[in-house]
Amino acid sequence: QVQLVESGGGLVQPGGSLRLSCVASGRIFSSTYMAWFRQDLGNEREFVAGIRWGAGTTHYADSVKDRFTISKNGAANAVYLQMTSLKPEDTAVYYCDQGRGGYSRMFSTYEYWGQGTQVTVSS
Repeated sequence: QVQLVESGGGLVQPGGSLRLSCVASGRIFSSTYMAWFRQDLGNEREFVAGIRWGAGTTHYADSVKDRFTISKNGAANAVYLQMTSLKPEDTAVYYCDQGRGGYSRMFSTYEYWGQGTQVTVSS
């Protein structure tokens, strides 16, 4: 069974930065698509950023495109989300998700996800 473990969340002031990490317990294959979703209290999970493992193709939500960067480290079996210029509206639980390789903004299309890491942006 695949396990995904997120880390790196915390409390940060507006304009600050955080780097989230997601480590997979199993091997990530080239066709796999890894994504970050987030969910604030009372809202549905929304797509934040994603990367095709083999090709490295990335996708971003418009709301974070100029501020967040998704990346991978094959040797570490990990995917990262570098977040800069954080805003209060970025506050949410961030989840790492693994799918079969296709780009999708729908949470229901993913097979695995972690327990999430809390990001709170507040002064």
